[in-house]
Amino acid sequence: MNKSDIAVIRGMAERVARIAELPVQEERRDQWRKLNSLRPDRPMVMIDQVCWNEFESEPGMPLECTDAECRGYERRLRRTLYQWDHFRVDMVVDRFIRIPKAVTNSGFGIVIDENVTATDPTNDVVSHDYHNQFACDDDLEKIKIPRITHDEAESARRMEVAHELFDGLLDVRAEGVDPYLSLWDPIATWMGVENALYAMIDTPELIHGILERMTAGYLSMLDQLEEQGLLCGEQSLIHCTGAWTDGLPAPGYDAARPRTKDRWMFGLAQMLGSVSPAMFDEFEVAYASRICERFGLVYYGCCDPLDGKMAEVRKIPNVRKVSMSPWTDQERGATEIRGDYVFSRKPNPAFLAFERFDTDAVRADLVATREICDRNGCPLELILKDLSTVRREPARLAEWARIAMEVCGA
Repeated sequence: MNKSDIAVIRGMAERVARIAELPVQEERRDQWRKLNSLRPDRPMVMIDQVCWNEFESEPGMPLECTDAECRGYERRLRRTLYQWDHFRVDMVVDRFIRIPKAVTNSGFGIVIDENVTATDPTNDVVSHDYHNQFACDDDLEKIKIPRITHDEAESARRMEVAHELFDGLLDVRAEGVDPYLSLWDPIATWMGVENALYAMIDTPELIHGILERMTAGYLSMLDQLEEQGLLCGEQSLIHCTGAWTDGLPAPGYDAARPRTKDRWMFGLAQMLGSVSPAMFDEFEVAYASRICERFGLVYYGCCDPLDGKMAEVRKIPNVRKVSMSPWTDQERGATEIRGDYVFSRKPNPAFLAFERFDTDAVRADLVATREICDRNGCPLELILKDLSTVRREPARLAEWARIAMEVCGA
């Protein structure tokens, strides 16, 4: 690292530290705690998964550091500051920075075989054509038990660099693994979505074999993370939403060796959106429940419409938030959720991608969600995510944020 890079990082870290000390940060944490306890003051709003490639030329966004490691921190800090200045909604800025431990996961042993197509070379959202690698029961042998290893020397080196960059400004926290344990997202990449859906009908025993091996692998992975003390610390986010809660950690918590029951988990089966509730129960709930029962709280769902599958979702242990994607019938979802879970609404990001940005349509969409949840007594959060484009008009996102906060009474 050179002095110029260090100066750039510390200049931004100093501003982040000042923002983190504002009283509003603890006020927001408390509002998230209330929502996650199903007793909110008001609906909460978050924006995540932004198409940052369309913001790179905005003032304050071009990178200046030359060292690759510094550029990673610089990018993180610049995005935090830009979001705070332009579309903060209910984000919380912490007075610390997480430094990932050098943890290696060997995975299931499957190398993805695919063709990729990109319409915008600056955007990491691309199109995938996955080739099927599971044609018969013999292919089950391809699935291996993941092995977790920790390079302590590399973790120490990362912390040394971080201390040099942030000491006196932001606390430095060594961060373990925040597990992502979807069953169906990996299967989609191993088989292709269409092949996997047909296999559920034509060769269900093959799919059950895959799911059983994956579930056993995930449970082994969690055991290894606990035994080695490599799970993450207290979470600020879970699947793009605020994770602050009075319900975690569980009694007997040891910060040096976090357990799964001290943490949030999120589950999803996006490609099963078109299958029946019975198939969803058989091929997802039966397996995901064995994973989710290990955790203290669970956020369930993503883009998958769950309004017609809430009876099955209720079987999954420890669920606290349920995703209501743009493809749900919100009224049906709200009558099913009532006050039992957080109604985690995903407003359609397409509103920001149309040729003309229609603020009246945005407001009407958000007001409709608010009214439906008010009628049904649903704790509500609005989570705008999966933003592939804003038509290179960043002001659209700031305007969406302003409208959303007005609708939520902030």
